[in-house]
Amino acid sequence: MQYIEKKYEKFTEKGYDSFILGGDIGGTNTNLGVFGIKNRFSALLVSLHFKSKELRCLHNAINETLKYMQKNYKISITKACIAAAGVLSPEKDYVKTQNLPWDISKRELLKKTNLKKILIVNDFEAIGYSINMLSKNDVAVIKKAKRIPKAPIAVIGAGTGLGKTTLIYSEQYKSYKTLPSEAGHCDFAAQSQEELDLINFVRKYYGIKQNISYEQLLSGQGLENIYLFLRKTKKVKEKKYAKEIEKSKNNPELISKYRKIDATCKATFNIFKIIYAKFARNTAIDSLAFGGVYIAGGIAPKNKDIFDKEFIRMFEDNPKMKNVLRKIPIFLVMNNNAGLLGAGFVGANVLK
Repeated sequence: MQYIEKKYEKFTEKGYDSFILGGDIGGTNTNLGVFGIKNRFSALLVSLHFKSKELRCLHNAINETLKYMQKNYKISITKACIAAAGVLSPEKDYVKTQNLPWDISKRELLKKTNLKKILIVNDFEAIGYSINMLSKNDVAVIKKAKRIPKAPIAVIGAGTGLGKTTLIYSEQYKSYKTLPSEAGHCDFAAQSQEELDLINFVRKYYGIKQNISYEQLLSGQGLENIYLFLRKTKKVKEKKYAKEIEKSKNNPELISKYRKIDATCKATFNIFKIIYAKFARNTAIDSLAFGGVYIAGGIAPKNKDIFDKEFIRMFEDNPKMKNVLRKIPIFLVMNNNAGLLGAGFVGANVLK
């Protein structure tokens, strides 16, 4: 089983009260990390990174990680917090994944691993809990504005799918609590003829009659859909890298790679940027996120220059709410381990 190993803080067993396993499970990557716990503070020590599509099931990756820790550090881990992309059951014991060939079952993991306690949370719920753990180097400022203490915080992000969560401050617990969401599956509303043509193209291309969701346009698959729309409708003449992109299994990566030198890729990202600004704007208005809108996910850090003055202008483009939107700062999360850090934080504070 192939994985990439990363080490962080110097490992000393005596420095921590206990250890837990944290997991960030997405459609592209499965990241598992071991955290040292001290007074409910979680420190990421070691992480193993797997390609999700190469795994037959999650418990194989977990067992590999547990075996790695036992072999290299003589540490036995029995508790885990798993953050997963997908719809979490009301009982919080099962995740129906959206972009993977396998689902996640708490009962199955307890049966097929040596774990004794497992907590499952939504992936963006975990990213939300990581926000106040991030350093200045982990975050880039997209739009400056005064961040109001204890005000709601919104977190969104496009990757394999599209995620969102809102953080609400609790005076009772003197900390933020996250609200899980599946807002990525909300209907996308066209505001131009081009967007209407795009919606109709996607519906016809996949043979569906239902409404098109934001995630179908604002994600890795969304980049592919927009690119195909521009290619098939011949809205952009230059198709320099078309054959390479359409043959590749990683179309979004190539569209990103060539977006500054290929007209179709550039036009794809222009539409993508407009949709991203709209989703950020709607999220900010919905939550009144005066604590900031944080953009996470796999696509944003690799293409951070799309969050330019035009993006900010479109974000603020609401006649009635313009003055409100001007007061909301926007940040870009640059730390790829945000979800993993959040899972470790939740596990340290919930699992006993």
